[in-house]
Amino acid sequence: MKQVRKVRVAISTEMDIAKSILHARRMSADLGFGVAEQNRVATATSELARNIFKYAGVGHVTIAPIERDGRMGIEILAEDHGPGIEDIEQAMEDRYSSGGTLGLGLPGVRRLMDVFRIESAPGRGTRVMALKLR
Repeated sequence: MKQVRKVRVAISTEMDIAKSILHARRMSADLGFGVAEQNRVATATSELARNIFKYAGVGHVTIAPIERDGRMGIEILAEDHGPGIEDIEQAMEDRYSSGGTLGLGLPGVRRLMDVFRIESAPGRGTRVMALKLR
């Protein structure tokens, strides 16, 4: 298997979102994920990067290979210092949106990935970790 290294993408433009998706897709392929899993990882990365761009303006996405319980995986970590999320429980409900969207992003990421964690505080930003295991 190819040597796979962690990548950090600063998010501040639409092009940065595209870069993060490309890196996630490439890394998941290099780690031996099938096409369906690569698509899930790419979609989750897209949602997380787009949230940074839309709600915080700037932040970063870190894409890293991991090993957990003897299984290879890919971790997507999205972090920003934006306005944060007032009510995480509400934000995780399907169809809830504070930004006029369909409200499928964060709940969708949770469904697409194997592990999902979110931390946020109003005025302090948001940190989302999503992990897909092979």
